[in-house]
Amino acid sequence: MLGKKLVTAQKRGETRALCLGLGMVACSMMMYFFIGITIVPFYTKSVWTTETVCKVLKVNIMDKVLCPNSEGSEDEDVFPYPCLQVWVNLTASGQEVMLYHTEDTLDKNPKCSYVPDKLENSKEVKARVETIASNFKKYQTFPCYYDPGGMQTNVILSRLYPPKGLLFAFLWPTLMFTGGCLIIVLVKISQYVSMLSAWQ
Repeated sequence: MLGKKLVTAQKRGETRALCLGLGMVACSMMMYFFIGITIVPFYTKSVWTTETVCKVLKVNIMDKVLCPNSEGSEDEDVFPYPCLQVWVNLTASGQEVMLYHTEDTLDKNPKCSYVPDKLENSKEVKARVETIASNFKKYQTFPCYYDPGGMQTNVILSRLYPPKGLLFAFLWPTLMFTGGCLIIVLVKISQYVSMLSAWQ
């Protein structure tokens, strides 16, 4: 009787472990799919792939503009902010080009180098833009990214999804997938050993 209870408990434990392993594998596949349809397209779409050094030529804060600068935007999504324009010298080619914060900045408003988040306090937005402008005047040489193919003549300060960020995004589902497969293998080995023991 006691042996049957132990066997039953062992089978239940193996079943639960097997379900856990299969669940981890399924979750990792869903994470792979989510990353593949969200992050990977933005990474492959970005043409600013080569890092170089940029030197600030001029920094201007223009009159307030509306954000976003796109057609069909709702009124509640449109708000005025100071337009910061940063022109730099691209060391790789020696050209004078405009600097943008990220790839999204160019899509939101190609006239401005920086597009702030929507904030109710306009003074805070103005102070942030002025702080960024003063930092560019203070640190005039910094790394930036440009398009080696020449499709885009401008440069960006930082990439939304750099190679390290993409690898980090794939790290967690890979660990989960590996752990799930390891659990499944261990359960199968345990079942095989149990079958050998029962046969003997």
